[in-house]
Amino acid sequence: MARTIKNSTPKADGFRIPGEFEPHNGSIIIWPEKGFAFRNGGKPAQEVCVIVANTIAAYEEMTVICSAAQYENARARLSEKVRVIEMSTNESWAQDKGAFYVIDDKGSIRGVQFGFNAYGGLVEGLYFPWDLDKQFAQKLFEIDHIDSYDARHFIIEGGATQFDGEGTLILTEQCNLNPNRNGDMSKEEVEKNCKEYFGVEKVIWMKRGMMYDETDGHIDDICFFVRPGVIALSWVDDVNHPQYPVFKEAYDILANETDAKGRKFEIHKIHIPEVIYISEEENKGFDIVADAAPREPDQPLAVTYINGYFVNGAYLVPLYNDPKDEEAIRKYQEIMPERKVIGLPTREWSLSGGNIHCMTLSQPRP
Repeated sequence: MARTIKNSTPKADGFRIPGEFEPHNGSIIIWPEKGFAFRNGGKPAQEVCVIVANTIAAYEEMTVICSAAQYENARARLSEKVRVIEMSTNESWAQDKGAFYVIDDKGSIRGVQFGFNAYGGLVEGLYFPWDLDKQFAQKLFEIDHIDSYDARHFIIEGGATQFDGEGTLILTEQCNLNPNRNGDMSKEEVEKNCKEYFGVEKVIWMKRGMMYDETDGHIDDICFFVRPGVIALSWVDDVNHPQYPVFKEAYDILANETDAKGRKFEIHKIHIPEVIYISEEENKGFDIVADAAPREPDQPLAVTYINGYFVNGAYLVPLYNDPKDEEAIRKYQEIMPERKVIGLPTREWSLSGGNIHCMTLSQPRP
């Protein structure tokens, strides 16, 4: 029986959140199908889901969660290595629904249930309702018999966080200090909640996320920890590029910071692809729903190679059929020689506002 722990915190009990590069027990993806978020009833996005999930299943345990209506379809299309579970959700971005895992040095794993309000609730949120997504973390932990901490008073998304596993957390002010997440909670209060429920010692603040990012500036498009002390950062050389001020600002902050252990960062610049715009034909495939963020023809998208994903022994990189694709794979292979770097054609997910990291949630190995 999975307990919900209300009278303690991970930090108090000796738990910490690991880096995503640390060993996994497995990964979780939610089968895309909502027409307002994924075009043509989610069918093109489901094709990508099959590719990504089957690739991950070759390296670690893989679970795909889907609705009752899509169970038979998902089960038939996915590898037999993939576990398929029926669960009701409002949307498919598994990374962001308030489910986090923490581990201790005794080989134990627990969950943390944070609040979720669809990226802003009734103030610039991306969809309504989000009632089922608020239940996602608790359901997930109960399915796997994992005790979890109750932190539902505090709203934070997985894509809004980057951890080095050794006490350092990177956030953006644009997202995590936005009043549409935690009201008038101060910077100090946000840090206190993060330190208690993630077991971290130091929070580094970026100012903002990428231009065109509808999540109010998630950090997982800007940078990630390759390993402790080493960061991959989105980059453009052209000072007139709309993203240049964002990336240069982030670089300057990180170059002048140290992690929780006092180390200076080794920063690797990963050039982004050309900006992707939603075509008129692609836009016709999205349902028009009053309570969801609209898609528009020629809408620019936040696209980057930073929004990739670690699996045991490999790293998955989004590809866009762009000349920078090969450069990104080559660069990652240089800085992660111990891993196999795998490029996957996930441009379709970008049309819906995210990519591999947004869609996928890792369960660490304690």
